Amino acid sequence: MKKSIFVLAGMLSAALPMQSLLAAGMGMTLDAAVQVAIDNDPWLSSSVHTEEALISESIVAGELPDPRVSLMAANLPVDTFDLNQEGMTQFSIGISQMFPRGDSLALAKQQKQQFAAQQPMLRKDREAKVAAVVSQLWLEATRAEQSIRRIERDRSLFEQLADVAEVSYASAFGMTRQEDVIRAQLELTRLEDRLTDLKQQQESVEKQLSEWLGSSAVMPAAGGFPDIKLSEPELFAELERPSRQEWYERVRRHPMVLAVDRKIDAMATGVDAAKQQYKQEWGVSAQYGYRKDDPMGGSRSDLFTVGVTFDLPIFTENRQDKSVAAAASRHESVRYEREILVRELIARLETNWAELSRLDERIALYEQRLLPEMSEQAEASLSAYNNDDGDFAEAVRARIDETNASVELIALSAQRFKVMAEINYLLSRA
Repeated sequence: MKKSIFVLAGMLSAALPMQSLLAAGMGMTLDAAVQVAIDNDPWLSSSVHTEEALISESIVAGELPDPRVSLMAANLPVDTFDLNQEGMTQFSIGISQMFPRGDSLALAKQQKQQFAAQQPMLRKDREAKVAAVVSQLWLEATRAEQSIRRIERDRSLFEQLADVAEVSYASAFGMTRQEDVIRAQLELTRLEDRLTDLKQQQESVEKQLSEWLGSSAVMPAAGGFPDIKLSEPELFAELERPSRQEWYERVRRHPMVLAVDRKIDAMATGVDAAKQQYKQEWGVSAQYGYRKDDPMGGSRSDLFTVGVTFDLPIFTENRQDKSVAAAASRHESVRYEREILVRELIARLETNWAELSRLDERIALYEQRLLPEMSEQAEASLSAYNNDDGDFAEAVRARIDETNASVELIALSAQRFKVMAEINYLLSRA
């Protein structure tokens, strides 16, 4: 009977290497899932329409206002309404055209174009962000699936181990006690609870994935982690963390930073447009008046009027000055917005750089020392128990610890890939 327990323990210790455990295929690749999410993202379609609207508005903004035409009957005598009674009576047609201040039309057009130029950058940022979010959800679903597979494999072996312990206790041979049987069953119950929790996590992540993948959602099949690679691995190969200047050289080409740069340009154009308010707004008008002959049949000359109008912006303190000040403040506000964004991106890069380094250290520790040592400890505990020199509960606990360490290694691997996905987003370029 002890020999049977020993054989089962050997089956438990024959765990697949992590490389084999993570090498199985997947139903839908991560790249395909990311592409589906990008293709189905309504925000990207909205951005395209926003850009088209701004381009159309820029054309409108650069055009002169429509000329105005006036038609009138002037100076009619109210006693007879006779058109040839008075010399001043006339039918007139006039046309007028306004010319906006300075270069305000060209600047308004330019500003709209600069706002439109933001949209491709924002779409690049959105695509990179969607890739990162879908990748992290995918990795989380894969982690849960692999953890479930690892625990279910060990659960079946623990069930056999519990059965053997129960048979050994019932036969009254060896050192198996009632508390050993109870302990084996308790550990099985704990494994069941952990499986339930992992399945709940998996279902939750799958629901979040369906938000991005829609009706095309195909959840990750049982298999390994996707092969995510860093876009700039040389930055993470050095022992010393890159300087802030090196980080800045990367993040200044980030699509979100470039989008803010376009916004800064638009705000600067807004300052120039506000300064145009100091210049005159001009208008020209022309009017032709037709007069009928006088009552005696004499001819009356028709009349032609032409004129120019302009305003005098001389009271500028509470209008033009304030408009320019407001535009300048908006420009400065966006410049600070850019600085805040750059600081945030650099801080996130530095944080992920440090986390990736520590995760690599922990994974190496698990693979090279912790898991082999736990396996040896489990073998030693079971061997001692089989030689009537150890405790059954200690042998079972050693196996449980080995299982927990394997599941923790899966979680560390998933977290490492999630950090890499976040880094790739932070290093994305337009």
